[in-house]
Amino acid sequence: MDKSHIESSGKLFIVPTPVGNLDDMTLRAVQVLKEADLILAEDTRTSSVLLKHYDIHRPLQSHHKFNEHQTVALVKERILGGLNVALISDAGTPGISDPGFLLSRTCAEEGIEVQALPGATACIPALVSSGLPCDRFCFEGFLPQKKGRQTRLEELSHETRTMVFYESPYRLVKTLEQFAAAFGPERRCSVAREISKVHEEHKRGTLAEVAAWFREHEPKGEIVIVVAGAEPVKPEKKRYGRGETSEDEA
Repeated sequence: MDKSHIESSGKLFIVPTPVGNLDDMTLRAVQVLKEADLILAEDTRTSSVLLKHYDIHRPLQSHHKFNEHQTVALVKERILGGLNVALISDAGTPGISDPGFLLSRTCAEEGIEVQALPGATACIPALVSSGLPCDRFCFEGFLPQKKGRQTRLEELSHETRTMVFYESPYRLVKTLEQFAAAFGPERRCSVAREISKVHEEHKRGTLAEVAAWFREHEPKGEIVIVVAGAEPVKPEKKRYGRGETSEDEA
């Protein structure tokens, strides 16, 4: 494919926005949004509050999971035409359980420069503050609601890394109960709620204990569940008969 047109094209900037506290916005993120030719927002009403707070006045266009398949080609052409476009979601980093992947992939395949700024996300603070191992982990986001959910839980029951999930407060108790059934009620977990907001809360314990807590205390707000991984299965030591040796001993 001829990529000569790329030299005169604009860029796609993927810009994280605060998950709660507006002061978590980075200086670079503010500058990129102020200089962008166009800002794509998951919900223009939600993003308008953030943009007003930082005195950002740039053209704003809706870009969400219900229209991204229709708008991505047009946005790509506008970037190829020289516009610098910034993509934001309601909170956190676009593409992480939010719209953004389709546009990012389309631009990358076209040879357009895609710059993802570091910044706010809910999963990392929840993981680091959980007290569970965070040197190796897997991010699962939202599990399937129906088809494939049980199969995925069975697969994850053997996962040895710490696991991170997003969940709605309305489904939290049911999900914790399903985790207890799949992983065992004594598996350690941490539920982080309303990260970086005034009513931030962390509840830690076994899956059975935390599920019982939230049955008595109705959860509200954004939820991140962190679950300890399974204990690694130790390989069985090979037994040798009298006079036999392993290859290492030979």
